[in-house]
Amino acid sequence: MKRICVFCGSSPGVNPAYRDAAEGLGRLLAREGIGLVYGGASVGLMGAVAGAALAAGGEVIGVIPRSLEAKEIAHPGLSALHVVGTMHERKALMAELADGFVALPGGMGTFDEFFEVVTWAQLGIHAKPCGLLNVAGYYDRLTAFLDHAVAEGFVKGELREMIVVEERPEGLLERFRAYRSPVAEKWLDLGGV
Repeated sequence: MKRICVFCGSSPGVNPAYRDAAEGLGRLLAREGIGLVYGGASVGLMGAVAGAALAAGGEVIGVIPRSLEAKEIAHPGLSALHVVGTMHERKALMAELADGFVALPGGMGTFDEFFEVVTWAQLGIHAKPCGLLNVAGYYDRLTAFLDHAVAEGFVKGELREMIVVEERPEGLLERFRAYRSPVAEKWLDLGGV
């Protein structure tokens, strides 16, 4: 793996464990020689993961839409900062630059980014690992909901397996290295149409 894209909040959240995990992930990626691709901001968990990776000598590539550049306060000193026209361009470029995707705690933007790359994996657009760093149980209810969606017949079990869930950055990276995309024979049931 050359680079991992990290989706996370422009807010730090209320639990200090979230910032600690973001910084730990940034340091780990730098130590392992894996570049960080992220949303380009200097605030919240985005700033924490980028700052830690930079301080540890890692490559950090930011991708930020022009409209958010001032709002999110683009991070100074990145290895590269790509300013793009739209959120769609941001997500596409981040996906293109990365060999895997991690969601730290975050809000609607984080959920949108993460589930878009999961959907792309489902559709066979890529076979890159997609993981949730479940810091302090942040994603417990989401993973329970995904399991419920499987039980209710809206998500195939093989597709649910595409989402790697770990509590520690080291465990997530280890599973990413061993990742093989599960093959879903048929992700859409058209009822014989």
